[in-house]
Amino acid sequence: MNNHSRTLLIAVLALGLVLTFLKVPLASSQGVTLIAAQVSGDLPTADFASPRWAEATAIEVPLSAQNAAKPMLLAAKIRSVTARALHNGRQIAILLEWADETKNDQMVRVQDFRDAVALQFPLAEGQPFFCMGQQGGDVNIWHWKADWQADIADRLDQESAYPDMYVDQYPFAEASVGLAVGPATYEDANYLPALAAGNLFAAAEHASPVEDLIAGGFGSLTSQPAEAQNVQGFGEWRDGKWQVIFSRDLTSTEAEDAKFTLGKVHSVAFAAWDGTNGERNGQKSTSQWVSLQLQSTAPAAPPAAPPASPASSPEGLIYVIGPMAIVAVLILGAVGALGLFAFLRREKK
Repeated sequence: MNNHSRTLLIAVLALGLVLTFLKVPLASSQGVTLIAAQVSGDLPTADFASPRWAEATAIEVPLSAQNAAKPMLLAAKIRSVTARALHNGRQIAILLEWADETKNDQMVRVQDFRDAVALQFPLAEGQPFFCMGQQGGDVNIWHWKADWQADIADRLDQESAYPDMYVDQYPFAEASVGLAVGPATYEDANYLPALAAGNLFAAAEHASPVEDLIAGGFGSLTSQPAEAQNVQGFGEWRDGKWQVIFSRDLTSTEAEDAKFTLGKVHSVAFAAWDGTNGERNGQKSTSQWVSLQLQSTAPAAPPAAPPASPASSPEGLIYVIGPMAIVAVLILGAVGALGLFAFLRREKK
C-alpha cells in the first residue's frame, strides 16, 4: 500500500470516528407519516382498549438523547414511542406507548423525578428547530406529567411522603384547621405568590394532567394561562409500559394553539422523560419532526409536501451545520497533518 492510499484510509477512519463521536448520521431515510384516521362518534380519550384504536395505523418513532443544549442527556433510556391518532372532525386524539420498567409519578421529595411525555407542533409554516423551536419559530407543546395524573386521583403532599413530620405553626391559615393545611385553607392568597400569579404548579388541583405550553428556543418555555389550558390527557402504567392519550378540539380560539386542518400535512415531534434515570427539563429523549395528516373522507387534492426542514431557517441552521463544520475542520487538519508527515518522511529518505 503506497503512502497516498494509506493516508486516504486513515482519513476515512478518522472521519468515521469523528462522526460517531458527534452523533452525526451518515444517512437518512424518508420520514414516516402519522395518519389520524377519521372515525364517527366520540373518541376514546380515556380508553386504551377501545377497538377504535385498531382503526389507526401505528408508527414507531425513534428517540435519541437531547445533546444540543445544557442540561444534556448523555444516553437515552427511552429509545422510541409508538404513536396512533384518531379524529372525528371535531377533536383529535393521539395515543402514545413506550416501555418503562418503573412507574415514577410522585414529585413530593426533592430526589424524585417524574415520567413524562410531550408532543410539539410548529405554530408557523415550516419546521423550526425540533428542540423547543427557535426565535421567530414558536412551537406549541403538550406536556403530560405522570405526577399530575396521580394528583388528580389522589393528591399527595409532604405529610404523605413523611408521615412522621411535625409542623409547629402555619401562619396565615385558619386556626381551626390545625396541621392538616393545604393551599385552599390559607386565608390570604398574597402569602402564596406562585398561586396568586397563576402558576399551574402551585394549583391545589389539576384540571388536566397535560400542561399546554409555548416555546421559542431554549430557555423560553412558558405555560399558557389557566383559562387557555385546553388539552386533555389520560395516562396509565401497566406491566412495564406507559400508555398516554392526548386530546383537544381541532379548532381553537387561542392564538398560541396549534391548528389542525383535514387533509393538510402538519408536523409533530415527540419527547419523553424517564424519572428513574433522573431525567428532567432538557435531559430527555427527543425525536425529529414527523409528518401528521388528518384523514378526510371527502375527495381532496393530493397532500402538499411536508414543510421545509429546520435547515431552511437561520436559527435552526446552526444546529445542523455546526457539527458538520467541526467535522470538516478536523478532517482537513488530519489530512493536512498526514500529508505533511508523509512529505517529511520522503524528504528524510
